[in-house]
Amino acid sequence: MSTLSVEHLNDLKNQIHQWARELNFDGFGVCDGNLEQAAPALASWLARDWHGEMSFMARHTDKRSQPDRLVPGIHRVISVRFNYFPSQATPPSDVLQDPTLGYIARYALGRDYHRLIRRKLQQLADRITESVGPFRYRAFVDSAPVMEKPLAQAAGIGWIGKHTNLLNQHQGSWFFLGELYTDLPLPVDGPASNHCGSCTQCIDACPTGALDHPYQIDARLCIAYLTIEHKSAIPESLRPLIGNRVFGCDDCQLVCPHNREAATGAMDFSARHNLDASALLDLFQWSENDFDYYTQGSPIRRLGYQRWLRNLAVALGNAPADRRTLEALQKRRIGASELVNEHIVWAIDQHEARLNSQI
Repeated sequence: MSTLSVEHLNDLKNQIHQWARELNFDGFGVCDGNLEQAAPALASWLARDWHGEMSFMARHTDKRSQPDRLVPGIHRVISVRFNYFPSQATPPSDVLQDPTLGYIARYALGRDYHRLIRRKLQQLADRITESVGPFRYRAFVDSAPVMEKPLAQAAGIGWIGKHTNLLNQHQGSWFFLGELYTDLPLPVDGPASNHCGSCTQCIDACPTGALDHPYQIDARLCIAYLTIEHKSAIPESLRPLIGNRVFGCDDCQLVCPHNREAATGAMDFSARHNLDASALLDLFQWSENDFDYYTQGSPIRRLGYQRWLRNLAVALGNAPADRRTLEALQKRRIGASELVNEHIVWAIDQHEARLNSQI
């Protein structure tokens, strides 16, 4: 790649932005990768052990805060945004208010986003190569030690809200992020400004108090963490607070004023297999083969069957007491793993206590 003039770099950036739109990215921005302000916040968060069992967050912190250590020779980070909200799915409030249904985070109802967005980033890189010749780059989608939210904020795509999700003033927070690290010295965009103001709706809505410190999250209390990243037993004191959430939690996003008119995501993220409003008992009946079939190509697959049953046992323990549910729990104990059995026993105790109180 020959040296490009300032004028050519400006034209190239505009062209890349146009290509990004043609690839259906909903947002685009460029930053220089300077994360001097984000690095101390990460160090403080790790020092408090708020990352829980996510030991990977404590590894390669230098590469997280200094992108050029992860990809030597890069000068810029291109950040992109891709909307996912499945507007045709059963309204989240309808599911959350029915304790017999299983709530799955809206991002996980359809296709796994990793491959889709990574492929689009590769297509974007291919178009750049066709225009300027070979250049150094690497694409990331929620992978490797990349601080995607601070980078996206620096690129002007949105700001990190009090719930620690990235927010866009016009399109809310229902979107995925992707990055293209590059050695192209493209003009940079200005950082996004914060528009949270005095609002505390996300903090007030968190069922477990994981957001009691604005702009920081104690993952050990976060339902999304507990039901997805946490690999061991869910603390008993937190189980009643999980309600019917079996994969992730959207409460902080659902109450955010900036999400009142959420942009609709691509059809790839439409709900599959009625997972937007499935009965807990139906999901609990799945065999391991059923789980593999229904979660093929889904973000849920990474959870694994055992933790899927663990989460469902907790949700059933929070469901209205009835004999049918109690029998299903007792039946599932046969051959259950130690992890699953612990949560089933807890759920059975909840039902028996409620049924006995009705006598």
